[in-house]
Amino acid sequence: MRLLIIRHGDPDYSIDSLTEKGKREAALLSLRMEKEKVDAFYCSPLGRARDTARYTLDRMGREAVVCDWLREFPAVVNKPNEDQDCAWDWLPRDLTAYPDFFDRKKWMYHPVMVEADVPEKYAHVCKELDALLSRHGYEREGDLYRAVRPNRDTIVFFCHFGLTCVLLSHLLNVSPMVLWHGFCSAPTSITTVYTEEREEGYAYFRTAAFGDVSHLYAKDEPPAFSARFCETFDSDERH
Repeated sequence: MRLLIIRHGDPDYSIDSLTEKGKREAALLSLRMEKEKVDAFYCSPLGRARDTARYTLDRMGREAVVCDWLREFPAVVNKPNEDQDCAWDWLPRDLTAYPDFFDRKKWMYHPVMVEADVPEKYAHVCKELDALLSRHGYEREGDLYRAVRPNRDTIVFFCHFGLTCVLLSHLLNVSPMVLWHGFCSAPTSITTVYTEEREEGYAYFRTAAFGDVSHLYAKDEPPAFSARFCETFDSDERH
C-alpha cells in the first residue's frame, strides 16, 4: 500500500481557504495527481484542505470521503514563555528543556499537554487512522501492522502539516515532537509512505519522501514560506 499525505495550499486562515498563490499551487498539484492511479481519497473537513482537494478531484472526476479526524490537530496549549498556541512550534529552549518530548510514549504527558487533553486527542486520531487502514487490509498489532489483505493500492489524504506529523508518528512509532520541529512540509507538498512486507503477513510503514514540492518547481512556482520560521533572527521572516 502507498499513502500520499498532502498538505493544503498556501492558506488564508482568516477565511479558512486559500490565497491566490494557494490556488495556483493547488492547480499545479492537480496536474501531478491526475497521473496517479488512486484507489481512495480522504479529506479534512476544513476549508483550506477541501479547496485544495477540489482542484484534483474535479480534474480526475472523483470525490473524497471527508473525515473529521483529518482536521488540523486540535490541541491548543499554554506554553511557557509564549501565548496560548498549538501543541507544536515550541521555542527551541523550551522544547529541548524537556527530554521526555523526544520519547514516543512520554511526550504527551508534559503538564500543559495533559491540561489540553492532548493524550486523548492524539489517541483519537491514531484510533481512526488504524480503523481506516484496517478497512484497506492492514490491521494494527502492537507496533506494526498485520497484512491481512496486502495490496498495492494508493490512498490519498488531503490534510494539514500538524496532523501529517501525528499520522507519521503513529505509523513510524516516534514522538510527533521530533517531526513537528525537525521537519517542514510546504503547502501542497506530498509525503509518500509505503508498506514494506519483509516478512509474510507483517507490514511496517516507511517514508520514501517528505514534503515533496517538485510539482511547483517544475512550473517555476516557488514554495510558500508557510510553516517555516526565520532562517536568521535579524530577518523580517516569521519569528
